[in-house]
Amino acid sequence: MARRPHDPVWLSEEEQRPRRPRLSRERIVAAAVGLLDAEGVEGVSMRRLAARLDAGTMSLYEYVASKEDLLDLALDAALAELDPVEAGEPWRAALTRHLSQSRHVMRRHPWITALVGTRPLLGPNALARSESVHAAVAGAGFTGAGLAAAVGALSSYVHGFVTTENMWRARMRDAAGEGDLRRRTRAHLADRAELYPVLARHARPEDADFDAGFTAGLEIVLDGIEARLGRP
Repeated sequence: MARRPHDPVWLSEEEQRPRRPRLSRERIVAAAVGLLDAEGVEGVSMRRLAARLDAGTMSLYEYVASKEDLLDLALDAALAELDPVEAGEPWRAALTRHLSQSRHVMRRHPWITALVGTRPLLGPNALARSESVHAAVAGAGFTGAGLAAAVGALSSYVHGFVTTENMWRARMRDAAGEGDLRRRTRAHLADRAELYPVLARHARPEDADFDAGFTAGLEIVLDGIEARLGRP
């Protein structure tokens, strides 16, 4: 409807209609992170993302060249939630805090573990955090191949633990059902103690405390790294 002369602005349909904000790379990437959280990597397409933004699919390509570029940008944006290791902090305490936070970020965005191994992490947020971790391990006394191996061991532990944790939690959504399965597993091992004596004696299938398990495992990895210090 055309606006009549002297109509108050508040009665103008044209003025009252909210304007759709222009697209930007930042807005597109934020929407991509939300879509990944909801649908996972397999559920992401430029068409679905455009629908989420109430935009035309082709308009996204003015800001992002391809889906792969979009995934790179979304991954680096999610890694920005992770604080870099602070310089000057004791190396074990710094790495424990940083890697524990890494676990929580990867729990919040389960798709991170699916993407990390499929592309070089060269975004500014990824590089800043990698630099800080390498600096902490270097500060402990590692150089060269030993430094790379120590960082790789820490990274592999965290990613492997969280991948398993995410998959388990995605499947076992019923606490009562999970508890029953764990008790039955314990009984199954006890009944076969002659075949699997170490598992029957030491395995703890009834233990569902991922937090304690992560901390204990990380301590073992850090102990191993610390034991290497001073060796040729």
